[in-house]
Amino acid sequence: MGRKEGSFEREPARRVFASELRECRYQFKDGEDEKSPTFVLLPTGERSNRIFIVGTLTEKTRQGDQNIFYRGRVVDPTGTFFIMAGSYQPEAMQQLAKIETPAFVAVIGKPSLYRKDEASAPMVSVRVESINVVDKETRDLWVLDTAERTLDRIEAFAAGTAPDVIKAKEQYPTIDPVTFRKIAYDALAQIKM
Repeated sequence: MGRKEGSFEREPARRVFASELRECRYQFKDGEDEKSPTFVLLPTGERSNRIFIVGTLTEKTRQGDQNIFYRGRVVDPTGTFFIMAGSYQPEAMQQLAKIETPAFVAVIGKPSLYRKDEASAPMVSVRVESINVVDKETRDLWVLDTAERTLDRIEAFAAGTAPDVIKAKEQYPTIDPVTFRKIAYDALAQIKM
């Protein structure tokens, strides 16, 4: 999954439910140099540098005076994603500023872990690269695709031979990925195709 010398290739956007992303506690760089990509490791054993989410934007707030940025909440059938867009993503920030809540939105962004303070548990926030209003059918298709991808990861996790799966077993010893199977089926039960 590493980059080839002298080439640039964007990491694919992974589809993940909010309930699984919320459990991420491990973040790492793939390489030594400053520009090496940073990944969060999903509990089902897949690295993710970029995610694709679709849900309902339920809330957004503008913050900052000189360095303006927006925070928002996007809800899928399993939980809440926390998103943000600031001056480093001016186009995404403008897009987010224009959207009236509530609205179904499709978001591509970079997940990262942060802590409010040293003692607090890590939280996951998604730095928005793009955000667009979509319809309910698109949201339902995303739920279907994300459930399939989640079930595929659970199956690969059970085989247990990929390096990221082994790393996930080390980093998340108390999380049983099979719990995400029920979450995927519960999410599917909430849509009508």
